[in-house]
Amino acid sequence: MAYETEDHETQYCFPAINSSCIKTKRSTHEYNIMYVFFSLLSVWTVFLNLLVIISISHFKKLHTSTNMLILSLAVADLLVGLIVMPLEAIRLIETCWYFGDIFCRLFLIIMGLLFSASLSNLVLIAVDRYVAVCQPLLYPQKITMTRTIIIICVSWFFSSVYNIAIVFSISHRKYTCYGECTIITTFAWSIADLFLSFLLPCTVIITLYLRNFYVAHQQVKVINSLLRSGKHLTEGSMRKKSESKAALTLGIIVMVYLFCWIPFFILSLTPNTGMTSATAYILLWMLYINSGLNPLIYAIFYPWFKISVKHILNLSKIFKAA
Repeated sequence: MAYETEDHETQYCFPAINSSCIKTKRSTHEYNIMYVFFSLLSVWTVFLNLLVIISISHFKKLHTSTNMLILSLAVADLLVGLIVMPLEAIRLIETCWYFGDIFCRLFLIIMGLLFSASLSNLVLIAVDRYVAVCQPLLYPQKITMTRTIIIICVSWFFSSVYNIAIVFSISHRKYTCYGECTIITTFAWSIADLFLSFLLPCTVIITLYLRNFYVAHQQVKVINSLLRSGKHLTEGSMRKKSESKAALTLGIIVMVYLFCWIPFFILSLTPNTGMTSATAYILLWMLYINSGLNPLIYAIFYPWFKISVKHILNLSKIFKAA
């Protein structure tokens, strides 16, 4: 996609168009290194999340409400690696958008949808863990597979509607040059997005997990006191210990996501900061890289994920393990 010119000449994304954006000059080695790096990152993200999706989908023992939420999050992460990362890498390396205005809008919708879906899944995971840890007796009645699947579908639907509305509201705006694909929102949308995509979900997630960690800590203290006194743990105590461990693991996933996501959102609200700045791109790619981190957290903390991956990689066993 690079246009060969003399070193002293200015490179343009579309030389035949007067209003074309200026293309950043890069050496051949720089092009090759960047394309190889981002290609490997994309393949890594897709592969790891595909393992999570196959594990939960194939093995019936993993068909739980919590795992359905993890599955939904893995689907969003996989699509980030499959669609968003490659296109964003081309835009970063080439500093040009070669795919036209219509596909730019579609790309912005998909990118916003996946971010919104991931965040809504994290909110649902926080709610799921809150009920499991703080109201364990009511959990089987309140959180059922059917309700969970319906809520996941509804969250994806509203995420789609929300991001389509944003992109269509800015469809009449003209870019500064031809070959650009950026998000330029109105002040009203910026305020609405600040509340709906930042303040509200983050407040809910942090509040619920603080409550979860407090209750889980109290439960662990009770269980440890029983062990020290030589008493046998009841089935209820073992279940509470398991729920507390699950809450901690999913809490780590949420905290890592927020650690990657909050700085970018704060920067995007800072006046006179454009998406083309180096800092903004670094923070944006932190969000993308987060999509490949979640499966690593599962691998570290979830024994079921390690076992299922062994079955998947050993194809002779996968059909017997269901």
